[in-house]
Amino acid sequence: MAKKPTARVEYVLFDVVYEDGSQRSNRKVPAELLGGLDGDDPAITEIAAQDQAIAEKSRLPPLKIESIRRSSAK
Repeated sequence: MAKKPTARVEYVLFDVVYEDGSQRSNRKVPAELLGGLDGDDPAITEIAAQDQAIAEKSRLPPLKIESIRRSSAK
């Protein structure tokens, strides 16, 4: 029996710069959170939540986000 196709989740990639000057590239944020009047502002909230989850697992404090920008297309 054939499987039903699953809904694909589209992602937008962001480069994140932290207060200490470090950078993380290609952080995934669901495209459905972006757009509208808020633009890319919801991406900061989503990336901060991802950082919090990573910090809990690594038992290190999360770094504060200084800025984000969309990753350039390759």
